[in-house]
Amino acid sequence: MAGRLLLVCRLLLRDVRRRRTETVLLVIAISAATGTLTLGLALNDALAGPYERTRAVTAGPDVVATPTATGQQALAALAPLATAPGVTAHSGPYPMAYLMLTARGKTVQAVVQGRDDSPAALDRPAVTAGTWVRPGGVVVEPTFANALGVRTGDTVEINGHPLRVVGTAVTAARAVYPSADWRVDSGSPLVQLAGLVWVDSSEISLLADGRPLSYTLNLRLADPHASTSFRHRSTAGIEYTSWVQIAETDGRLVRQAHKALLIGSWLLTILAVAGVAGIVAGRAVEQRRRVGLLKAVGSGPAMVAAVHLAEYLVIGLAAAGTGLAVGWFAAPALTNPGAGLLGSTGVQPPPLRTVVTVTALALAIAAAATLGPVVRAATTDTVHALNDAATPPRRRRWRVRLSRRMPAALLIGVRVNARRPRRARLVMLNTLITTTALAALLMGLAQDRTVKLGESELANPRDTRTLQAMLLVIVVVCVLALVNAVVTTWSAILDNRHPLAVARALGATPAQVTVGMAVAQTLPAVPGVALGIPAGIVLYVLASNPGIRYAPNAWWFAVALAVLLTIAALTAIPAMLAARRPVADTLRSTPT
Repeated sequence: MAGRLLLVCRLLLRDVRRRRTETVLLVIAISAATGTLTLGLALNDALAGPYERTRAVTAGPDVVATPTATGQQALAALAPLATAPGVTAHSGPYPMAYLMLTARGKTVQAVVQGRDDSPAALDRPAVTAGTWVRPGGVVVEPTFANALGVRTGDTVEINGHPLRVVGTAVTAARAVYPSADWRVDSGSPLVQLAGLVWVDSSEISLLADGRPLSYTLNLRLADPHASTSFRHRSTAGIEYTSWVQIAETDGRLVRQAHKALLIGSWLLTILAVAGVAGIVAGRAVEQRRRVGLLKAVGSGPAMVAAVHLAEYLVIGLAAAGTGLAVGWFAAPALTNPGAGLLGSTGVQPPPLRTVVTVTALALAIAAAATLGPVVRAATTDTVHALNDAATPPRRRRWRVRLSRRMPAALLIGVRVNARRPRRARLVMLNTLITTTALAALLMGLAQDRTVKLGESELANPRDTRTLQAMLLVIVVVCVLALVNAVVTTWSAILDNRHPLAVARALGATPAQVTVGMAVAQTLPAVPGVALGIPAGIVLYVLASNPGIRYAPNAWWFAVALAVLLTIAALTAIPAMLAARRPVADTLRSTPT
């Protein structure tokens, strides 16, 4: 047993040293899927963590009460709540006004809350830049500030009154932009989109031009379950918003991005399986003679399978570690709650469930892609393993008659695919996944990523995050698809160099051979493109909210043409290089 284990380890190390490029490509292919899955899992943790941290740091309330009345009526309605049974702490009531804010030429709706520097039992906004409110200054919620494009030191106008931005701050008592809740007039519900700002309480009446002010009261309840039994309700002219509702609203900033990353991780998993299978298929051709030699010296099917499978499982473990590290350390770029909340994920070690999930995915990819070739190698006859095991074309009379009418280049391409049908299927799968991801991205680019706040439109942070996640997935998909295409192309050229040399000896020109190889890769890509575009559209529709826009037809035509031309170009370049080799040298070389 020890001797067999030693043999497996020696062959594993020998293969890794001799095929370093292929090993690196295998690690890249599997790491792309595991890294994206790690990002998705990290973003899942970000949905709840940052709000909870913000609520703890800022002493967030359990319930926020806002009466529909204004002025003295609002204060009278809120007065009994501070001493109501079950209320253990409160802060406020704080004056509020629903005004228009102008910055950089855009006028938008803003919830203006009056505060001072006195300590509060609840809702103590945490300053993230600059200072807290003072006369003549305004503090802006950071997500709102980013959308407006303002920074500390800039000047904005609130209801025509200029104020200097003295800082930015976060709070857990009100949802971040664009869901800060704005009402048109007294008595109307809090349903309008807006951003949140704070001003000195001594100036809010001046900013409101004498109009009656609204008020808000923050409450802490003795029973922690009382605030989780509802989200938003209106009773006796007072609207109550629980912290659960605010947390869910803030979580929408990354929820769609989280969904995009998880879907992207599964697309990358399929693409990684196709890529690994393509590399394994190419290596299986080179390792046939070793399979025959192992069997000739007495190794059974289990030993042959162990020799081959062990290598790919070790590579899978290495790729799991690489993808986990890259994904987790890259997580803060997307999992940072942005500006509207405190904290981010990715700085602490990943939890055990993430490590187990990512490792299981890497091993599953390695096993799924290599199991077929390993089983075939283990069950192959010894004599047959020492020869080229390419699938012979099934000859039919109608096919022979049809091939007589084909141009030489097309005939070469069809025969190449008939000789290796599994490789053609991998090309189709690679193209299908790539086109699906590109089609989903085009659908995302076609959407309106702005939100209307009164007279102007600003960028919607939720859509911006989702598009960032989609772009990240697309970049990884394209890189992995490019690697797969290059590997498949080189494997096809190396595997067919003798048949192509025979075709050239019978009269085919180097140009016909080059075009024939391009045709061999492009033919299976056509159904992949044809199926990928509708698949991407359906995938985006199912994962998105209602009311989506569809991309123009010209975009679909352009992406289909670009994918097919890219595949043809990737094939034509190495095919031209191979066609320069003299026919006699190729025929004299030892076939693999």
